Amino acid sequence: MSDHQKPSVEPKAVRRIIIALVVICAACVLLDFFYEKHGHLSFENIPGFHAAYGFISCVLLVIAATQMRRFVKRDEDYYDD
Repeated sequence: MSDHQKPSVEPKAVRRIIIALVVICAACVLLDFFYEKHGHLSFENIPGFHAAYGFISCVLLVIAATQMRRFVKRDEDYYDD
């Protein structure tokens, strides 16, 4: 058997990626204040609305998925004979 090692990930690299993502997201929200929007509904014109809507939707989906796990969870030996 060959000896496979998982590639090590440096914590500094992970931290840099997270910081870069936060900066990019913040820049996108800030840019939302500087152009004219033409939404179909009035609340779509609020700066940062789509970012907040997406974040809240994502959080609610995670919460719903963790609660739904109670109903769809199977025992460990469910597929065993």
